[in-house]
Amino acid sequence: MTHEYSANSLNVLTFAKSDGQLRGQLPLARMQRLREETQGAADAVAVHFEAQGAIRADAAGVDEPWLHLSGRTVLTMTCQRCLTPVDVDITFTRDFRFVATEALAEIEDEESEEDVLVLSREFNLVDLVEDELLMSIPPVPKHERCPKAVKLEAVDADFEPLAEEKPNPFAVLQKLKDKGLGQ
Repeated sequence: MTHEYSANSLNVLTFAKSDGQLRGQLPLARMQRLREETQGAADAVAVHFEAQGAIRADAAGVDEPWLHLSGRTVLTMTCQRCLTPVDVDITFTRDFRFVATEALAEIEDEESEEDVLVLSREFNLVDLVEDELLMSIPPVPKHERCPKAVKLEAVDADFEPLAEEKPNPFAVLQKLKDKGLGQ
């Protein structure tokens, strides 16, 4: 039996029980928060994602719905070294376990290594993909090698360089002492 799944309204339990698979591609323009992170044309950029549902038994032998999710896109951002545009590959791969209530999700998310979410009949997978891509953005986007030399110092027109050698204040005291004035 073949199922049609909607990434905007996914019945997670049904998806997991049928070992569902969902692949999709959306324009970046449909993801407002992610679009705000880019300097490029959002209409020309695609966000790709793949989801795989599964039922796995926990340590007590109780079946739980799981979702394996991956996503990728390319964002044009500002290089923090040379301040020119840089294309940054953003990718993620995560496993999510689903539980019945928000309270249970909070408790178990703190105690477990995997991410724990609340089971829903109309889960918005697109929002989760956007959240995960946002969390995968590097804190400091930069080129591997900047296309132009990075200016590491700034000099104003009225800049006066420091004197090459400052007089040592202790040397002045030593001279006074030598003359017999410092006693």
